[in-house]
Amino acid sequence: MAARRRASNLQSASSASRAIVVQRGQRRNNRDPQSSTEVLTKTQIQIRKAVDERDEAARRAALTAQQRHDENAVRDLPDLDGDMTWEDYEDDVLHGRTAADISHAGEALNDEEVEDAEQKLLEELRAHHHKLYGRRVDYRTRRDRTQILVDGFAAQLPQMVDAYLAWSLDTAKDGLGKLFVHPEDAVVEDNARIYVVDLFSACFTPVPIVRGDQLITSAFVRQGLIPATPNNPSVAITIRTLEVFRATQLRCPRLGTQAFVRTLCDLHGVPPRPYLGRQFGIAYDLYLDIRAAVDKRVLVALGRDSPNWRLKNACPACLYKLEGESSIPLPILGTIDGNNSLKRFWRREREQVRADGTTAPGASKEYMDNRVAPGDYYLTRQEVDEWAKDGPMGLVKDFVPGSSLPDEGDGCTERWQNMSEDATARSYGMYDETGIFPALCRHGFVFVVADMVKSGELAKYGFAVVAHLLRELGELAIGYDCGCNLKKMVKAHPVLSKIAADNNFVSLVGAFHGHAHNRLCQLSNLSLYVEGVGLEDLEGCESFFSKSNALAATTRYSTVFHRQQAIATYMRHADAADAYQGLSLMIANKYRRALKIKETLPALQASMAALGVRSRSDFGEWLGKEREYLVGLRKEPEQETLEMEYYQKLVNLREYAERVESIRNVPVMVSNGETTYAAAAAETRRIETQRRHAMELYMKTLRDVQDLEVRLGITLRWESEGEAWIAAATMLRNRRFQRAIDQLEGLVVARMFELAKVNLCDTGYKLRKHIAKALQVRSKAVKTALDRYNDAATALDPPRPQLSWEEIVNYAFLTEFDLLREGRQDIRTEAWAQPAGRVAMDQHFKLLRADEEIARLNLEIRRLITHMQDETAFLLHHQRRLVKEGDAALAHQVHLYRMERGRYNDLHRERLQKLSKECGFTGSLSPGVSVDKQRRVPHASGEDVEMPDVSSPPTVPGSTGGDEGLDDGAEVDVEAVADALEHILRIAQDVPSSNGLP
Repeated sequence: MAARRRASNLQSASSASRAIVVQRGQRRNNRDPQSSTEVLTKTQIQIRKAVDERDEAARRAALTAQQRHDENAVRDLPDLDGDMTWEDYEDDVLHGRTAADISHAGEALNDEEVEDAEQKLLEELRAHHHKLYGRRVDYRTRRDRTQILVDGFAAQLPQMVDAYLAWSLDTAKDGLGKLFVHPEDAVVEDNARIYVVDLFSACFTPVPIVRGDQLITSAFVRQGLIPATPNNPSVAITIRTLEVFRATQLRCPRLGTQAFVRTLCDLHGVPPRPYLGRQFGIAYDLYLDIRAAVDKRVLVALGRDSPNWRLKNACPACLYKLEGESSIPLPILGTIDGNNSLKRFWRREREQVRADGTTAPGASKEYMDNRVAPGDYYLTRQEVDEWAKDGPMGLVKDFVPGSSLPDEGDGCTERWQNMSEDATARSYGMYDETGIFPALCRHGFVFVVADMVKSGELAKYGFAVVAHLLRELGELAIGYDCGCNLKKMVKAHPVLSKIAADNNFVSLVGAFHGHAHNRLCQLSNLSLYVEGVGLEDLEGCESFFSKSNALAATTRYSTVFHRQQAIATYMRHADAADAYQGLSLMIANKYRRALKIKETLPALQASMAALGVRSRSDFGEWLGKEREYLVGLRKEPEQETLEMEYYQKLVNLREYAERVESIRNVPVMVSNGETTYAAAAAETRRIETQRRHAMELYMKTLRDVQDLEVRLGITLRWESEGEAWIAAATMLRNRRFQRAIDQLEGLVVARMFELAKVNLCDTGYKLRKHIAKALQVRSKAVKTALDRYNDAATALDPPRPQLSWEEIVNYAFLTEFDLLREGRQDIRTEAWAQPAGRVAMDQHFKLLRADEEIARLNLEIRRLITHMQDETAFLLHHQRRLVKEGDAALAHQVHLYRMERGRYNDLHRERLQKLSKECGFTGSLSPGVSVDKQRRVPHASGEDVEMPDVSSPPTVPGSTGGDEGLDDGAEVDVEAVADALEHILRIAQDVPSSNGLP
């Protein structure tokens, strides 16, 4: 028995077995049985198996034919035919090529008894399998399960796309509410009983498999079901359920799969299970993959599958150029910015402790997944890393991304440390992607987006985005929070500088963030003072982030692919449903705002008369004088700096000399009747220590004074009554005054941004309370800085104006802070330094920008109208072409694409028609001719497609002027302009004028 057990154990050992226990039996001299146990390793098992097989083969070779027949009969083995050996028969049975001939001990069993016996034998084998063969050790990990699932679906995706096209065509008339019905001539070959999840029901349903379906997955998709596994699926979710979730999530990005699955469980009356969310997520990913493949087929059919086609045609108002249109400066306006709200946690093992006690990040636990985000919105990490300092585009010896160049924006770099590395470095251990860096056009369409990876808002992200846009779009102006710093870095970059110069790249500062830049930077980079920008504020990213931040709830703990998938899907929806839907509304509001600003010309002329300004060209001269003053104010000679330092050292030297003299005359303490000797000695040591410290400070300061005298070439030390002493003291008081202004300005800037944040929508209650407490602390700091400023202003000769708390809290523009500084010339009598003069000057530039804005909008209106006509004709032409070619399913997808792009066209025409009736409208609603000749396609019959007359667009059925409430958004700007004009007149009344005000 021991030998047989040992043999069976060896036979059950597989190549994956690490060790096996073998028992032996032997008899002692006294005939008593004895057993021993031996543990064999993997190598020993293989050696023992080889020895046993060799001995068994030798033994059987020595048997005669009769002995071999008798042995087989004893073992109840069948007779072998021909040259077949027992080893061949055993191998065929083990590999399933033949059935084992099992005897029933001569009993005659019917078919039912044979089936019962075989089932009983199978159950016994299954129950005792782990006892006979042991449990196999599984060395596989779960990291590759996602990739296996992806590969399984990828091999079947083309067939599923074909099935989806057929299902979509079948439900074209009745929509998602129609239940799938097979054609009458369909031949059902099998029925698959699976669990089907719908919106209001979930049950086991037999799904027929008809002849012609190549795969079971494609058979499910053809009937409106998305399977949850690529092979032998047992659960499927209806397409209409997935489509409801997709549409709802795009409108409410906070909605995740877990919340939706639990909603379905509540509707179905079943308890939620963890695996249900996993199944739904797999089906939803497959559904999005199918839709992305369908979109790709549509683009191929339309000839729009060339690289970056979407980017070059992202915005019809910006990029749909017409023949014969007038050229405008800065033809494309965009904005870029970084946002750290869409961070993603990095899954990894626990930290590893090194031998020296330091810790290292653990290994990544991210699932293997080679899928990429749908569409072409994303710049890859490789494209972005090429623009890093150590990348191929930055390998120049002397190139430093933050290098300072002589420019108007000097001083802004210290104020704007977006997502500073010191502040965010601790989060890099938790997050992989730390945010996004998108680029948008002035109308809100997304150009491209890049992921910020384990870093803050580095220069490489701006470089990569700007370089990509310049190469694909050409001449471009970009607004950025740190536009002045970006301009300097682009000029210093060894590769990007040439690309930017060839395409007339202009970097500007947004209107909102520009208020925190110094005045010299504003005069050069703020959109108000730059020719060709119009009234564009270049702050589109902020409103985009206010909506896209809702994605953080569902992407913070997702995988790399699912995060990019959610962001790219949301951006496509935002372009189609938000940006395009509101395009005409935005154009109309901008046009009305420009017209309202043009109406302020009489008020400006009245202000000019009150200020004694003869021509509007004087405002341009004022701007130049202010720039010259600020340039001189910012450039502080090194000689003056050394002189102020020398003066301060002399003041310190006098103070230390007086202290040494006062301590030197203190007598040594002696013991008397009132104090003990120990107390007198301690007091003496204290006095000696003070005397020694005073002497050290005096000698150290004296050495500094002597060194500065050598550097300045001073042969005779300054005296307090000398002219040099008085001049240096005045410069030092001015320096302290300017530092007090800088501190006060910084606190006011922070207060402004906190007030803006607390009033934004979607700001939670806890965050509002936190900001409110910060505002209280900030207010105390502002009051302290205000007192310091007033003290410094009083110390000047003559004293500077005092500021009150009411003036500080009402500052909306920070120009006043720069003008408070005292330069090398007295500007208090300059017209441009007066409040009324600055308001009038800004109003003059607003009027100039309003004219530019109207010229740009007239161009954009004609482009939009032409695009709507050409796009409808183009899509209709290809839809009819596909029908003629017999591809009705793809033609239906082109029809859906046309409906998606054209469902807002009537609304656009109605809004533009209403705008054309405004007083002062100078544009045209007649379509032009596109530069892109591919858009000018003929009708299928050879005639042009008849389009609706844009001069009298049809009204939307049931419309009651619902857009009027949306158009009222322009009233905010009108009130702001009215307040500004009232401010101009109020200030101008204080200025003496012979003509007076009307």
